[in-house]
Amino acid sequence: MTETTTTSPATARGRDRLPGKALFGLFLAGFIGILTECLPAGLLPEISRTLHTSVAATGQIVTIYAAATALAAIPLSRLTAKWSRKTVLQVALGTVAITNALTALSTDYTLTMVIRFVAGLGTALVWTQLAGYAARLSPPSVQGRAIAIALAGTPISLALGVPVGTWLSTFGGWQTAFWVSAALSVLNMLWFVVNLANLSGQAGHERFTLRQVLAMPGLRTILFALTTYMVAHNILYTYVTDFLRFAGMESQAGWVLFAFGVTSVLSVGVVGAHIDHHLRKLIVASTLLFAVSVLVLAVLSGVPALVYLAAAAWGLAFGSSPSLFIGGAITATAEAADVAQSIVISFFSGSIALGGLVGGLLIASLGTASITWASLVLLVFAAVAVVGGRRHAFPRGA
Repeated sequence: MTETTTTSPATARGRDRLPGKALFGLFLAGFIGILTECLPAGLLPEISRTLHTSVAATGQIVTIYAAATALAAIPLSRLTAKWSRKTVLQVALGTVAITNALTALSTDYTLTMVIRFVAGLGTALVWTQLAGYAARLSPPSVQGRAIAIALAGTPISLALGVPVGTWLSTFGGWQTAFWVSAALSVLNMLWFVVNLANLSGQAGHERFTLRQVLAMPGLRTILFALTTYMVAHNILYTYVTDFLRFAGMESQAGWVLFAFGVTSVLSVGVVGAHIDHHLRKLIVASTLLFAVSVLVLAVLSGVPALVYLAAAAWGLAFGSSPSLFIGGAITATAEAADVAQSIVISFFSGSIALGGLVGGLLIASLGTASITWASLVLLVFAAVAVVGGRRHAFPRGA
């Protein structure tokens, strides 16, 4: 096993370059986490037949996963604070691998819900490690870029992972996609054995309480902006096919989502190249571009070309937004970054569940058009927080 260290291996050797192999492993772990969370979304009819439940009930295996991640991120992060970081990741990935395999084997709805809850616990541990691990392994001058690479698995998994998983199901049923996801998790663990340096956990005197971290200047502003931004996104993204049906573009849903996915992936390159020197400008641009995109969808949904353009702009704005918010939290909390990350992940995952819930209530009570206006209002609040957080949350020059 690689010797445990509390300093950046790259810095210690005087290298001003990224630890590529380690970052690829972290990227893959994030990809698998989002894939495991969202995979059922493209397979609900098939899974519902196996579990002998309705599609609506089966959809709750996505909700319970996100809820478990949101609820467990902070307590599990605290529980494993003294463990070596590599051990935490290996345990988390092992949990994901086992639960994906068990999901493929299960034919009982209640059992599947329990399995998915446990899978969410594993992903909670994965997500609390990625950004901090990437930052600690990299020289200070490229830490932002390292975080962006480690978290790039989110947009790429959303853009490619779920469609590919759905395609894999054609070769042996929906279970095939989960078996492949389990296999990827095992391969990821083996990659870490060879290519990931082992970093120590936190000693007792280095640990911060949640109250201390939440009181740090800027963090609460970041959490408010993150929540409003992500709930707005998930209101729209969860019900995007229903919105496209409302806009008369139901048959083009695949292509609209493709446009969103392509620009989400492109955003990884854009943000990765500039995040170390222009974090504030990027987060402001992301929030404003997203808001303008939603405004176009709200007002001009009857013009297909503009819907495509708005979806592409939305993808470009959203793609690397987790990197921007987490990067801001790490900068604002410095030595308490590990605790801050667990808080951010809880808010991030909670926003997924909350967005789906709020969107469903809006459609049921006010109609499909209401989701664009609700998202726009939330993004206005996010923009005010981001633009106004120039002192601590998203400082000038960051």
